[in-house]
Amino acid sequence: MDLKQQVADRFREVNGEHPMTIADDAYVSRQFVVLDDLCAAHGRDPQQVRQLMLERRLPLPGYLRSDGAQMVPADLFALADQAGGPERLADWFAAHWADRAVGEAEWDAYLDGQYVCLHSVTPGTIVRKTELVAAISAAAAELDANPVRDADTDDRLARLHALVDELDALEPAFTGYDRLRFGGPTSRDRCVDAVRVRHPRRR
Repeated sequence: MDLKQQVADRFREVNGEHPMTIADDAYVSRQFVVLDDLCAAHGRDPQQVRQLMLERRLPLPGYLRSDGAQMVPADLFALADQAGGPERLADWFAAHWADRAVGEAEWDAYLDGQYVCLHSVTPGTIVRKTELVAAISAAAAELDANPVRDADTDDRLARLHALVDELDALEPAFTGYDRLRFGGPTSRDRCVDAVRVRHPRRR
């Protein structure tokens, strides 16, 4: 079996078997690049890159387009370059978390290629997204529990929307395929769109 097929099989093991619609394909083509094209632009051998993916030294593609194209972020090689090469990436990546076990868990998630929830996937943006999701969830729950409108409510609402706006800037729009593979609403659905509907800005 060739490496391209092995990567595709591994992708389906991680993400399940879900159809890509025309809208999914269009979204992915706007947000990501074909692995072979990215390798050509950077002077990389796509087969060697696929081997690194299978060895869990680079992340899997974020999507398989319906024509079989393996779609990756344009900055796929950036973190490995910062770390000094794919062989150093795991330690470099996990070291960004004070708790080594948390860093290693995030490394595993990164390798699965499922961090399609960020425009730029770095340890810093992963940490910040986690912080924002937790803070937004807590702040929205507090407003749900205390809906009385007063000056304090207005201040809490303003702080909530500042957090939502920051998360909005970090995250892309997602697509229908993501809701299938993740088994429900995305973080944008829950922590940006739904919160803005439930707690609109004061006019």
